[in-house]
Amino acid sequence: MRTFVIGGARSGKSRLAEQRAADCGLPVTYIATSQPLDGELDERVQLHRQRRPVEWGLIEEPLALAAVLKAEAAADRCLLVDCLTLWLTNLLMLDDPRRLAEERDALLGCLEHLPGHIILVSNETGLGVVPMGELTRRYVDLAGVVHQAVAERCQQVILTVAGLPLTLKGPAS
Repeated sequence: MRTFVIGGARSGKSRLAEQRAADCGLPVTYIATSQPLDGELDERVQLHRQRRPVEWGLIEEPLALAAVLKAEAAADRCLLVDCLTLWLTNLLMLDDPRRLAEERDALLGCLEHLPGHIILVSNETGLGVVPMGELTRRYVDLAGVVHQAVAERCQQVILTVAGLPLTLKGPAS
């Protein structure tokens, strides 16, 4: 089962994904893509750490997400990735379009074939004002294209707004 949980900032998407992972009955490994490079992001990371059960595994991988998923996915495991937009930001900031394309293609290429329960979390960035800066527009465009491709490869897609899940695709649970 592949589940994609998407929503705006502070929408409750991570909390919902964590609850789904806890409820699935499988051992959980949390794959964090964040690189806490400033105080505010470090505070968010700390909140996520405090909320997670101590028995969950943790892998911190800001770039090579597909490689980690392929290495860690198993029929009797749940992998929770939080979050795809931070992963995309990390790749964009490398300023290496080839690496970004390789990592994106690797993720999209492996996603449908991964065993076990995979939960992917991402920020919906396309519902607001069109950004003025070129890098920000590239980011929003890239996120939108990746989100469409991920949603296509997942059996369940959930939009989270104000802490409430709205199932867009697949079984409502």
